Amino acid sequence: MSNKNHIQLSEADQANLKELISKGSISARTYRRAFALLELHRGQTYTAVGQTVGVTKQAVSIWATNYRENGLVFLTDRPKSGRPKKISSVDEAKITALACADSPEGYSQWTLRLLADHAVELIEADAISYSEVRRILKKTNSSHT
Repeated sequence: MSNKNHIQLSEADQANLKELISKGSISARTYRRAFALLELHRGQTYTAVGQTVGVTKQAVSIWATNYRENGLVFLTDRPKSGRPKKISSVDEAKITALACADSPEGYSQWTLRLLADHAVELIEADAISYSEVRRILKKTNSSHT
């Protein structure tokens, strides 16, 4: 007798999930999803599993459906939509270092626009806005923001 809330994991999927959650080097989101699948396989309800892992029963239901349709692939998120990051971490570090350097001759200090103008040459970019420079410096708690 099968409850509609339960899922049946293959032995291979059970082994993969147990190994995954024992590693300790996975994201909390992936851990919760993997643990939830194992609990559903043990016969727990969506509500009980949701309370255990700290999500709604609807989220657990969606996870179960995703597992049934896609297998364990659903454990990891698909790439996010939206504009990809334009500037690499290395280039961000170069811009931060530039902001910490002495200002150019004729200027008492760096301005965001001045940094943006110099950063274009430094990181060999087509363009970089002063607001992007502000965002980068704000992440480093620089006094130039």
